Amino acid sequence: MSELHNSQTEKDLKEAFAGESQANRKYLAFALQAEKEGYKQAAKLFRAAAEAETVHAHAHLRALGGIGKTVDNLKEAVGGETHEFKEMYPPMIEEAAARGFAAAERSFRYANAVEEVHAGLYQKMLDNLDSAKEVDYYVCMVCGHTLEQAPDGPCAVCGAAPKAFKKID
Repeated sequence: MSELHNSQTEKDLKEAFAGESQANRKYLAFALQAEKEGYKQAAKLFRAAAEAETVHAHAHLRALGGIGKTVDNLKEAVGGETHEFKEMYPPMIEEAAARGFAAAERSFRYANAVEEVHAGLYQKMLDNLDSAKEVDYYVCMVCGHTLEQAPDGPCAVCGAAPKAFKKID
């Protein structure tokens, strides 16, 4: 076992990874908003900073030893997604509903449904890694629902039109 395990530095790396990861996502959301408002240069700056935050997050994750072989990474992804849809989101949904926070409840419900889909997709990939067929993935830009082919109707999670799906390259 490394000296890093259970050390303050390990805790710091985990906190830094979380912070940099959140900053990346936040800055990408800020970039989209800047584009909507017509501030092209501000959007570019937000995207540049987001990319830099990704560099930092990946460095912290590597320092933690958090990137393994693809099989191990797939197993971790299945576990993480399963935890989210079985344990993390259900009480969040219940709490938001009880408090009348409709937007939060909807956000949690969408994420919960999609995390179950992600767990299934990761498990399928894990089960067929050496013989996986090439498919195109499509993500609903409203709720995150992920498909292995172009949608043939409204989103099964949020009901968005097929045009809400983005092909992932």
